[in-house]
Amino acid sequence: MTVVADIVSVAADGTLDIKPPTGEEWIILVITHEYDVEIYHTDGTNAIKFDSATGNGAWTNLRFPVNENKYLQVKNLDSANARLIGYSGVKV
Repeated sequence: MTVVADIVSVAADGTLDIKPPTGEEWIILVITHEYDVEIYHTDGTNAIKFDSATGNGAWTNLRFPVNENKYLQVKNLDSANARLIGYSGVKV
């Protein structure tokens, strides 16, 4: 297994797409955040918000498969500042 992970400074009101390149599939295990966020399951057109959090924290019990067509999107809810959002998972 290969670990996939990143920590990104996401612009105010911006989003982080947790989306592998074409032809890859990942299982996301952890998402971390330093401020209020919302998390969506999306296909790029339709999006389902399935959780949100305030302050800093982490989702640590995820087992969420993603590919280039169905992926996760994490929205930074700070309207004034860029904030850090990270993820870790495995390539399958």
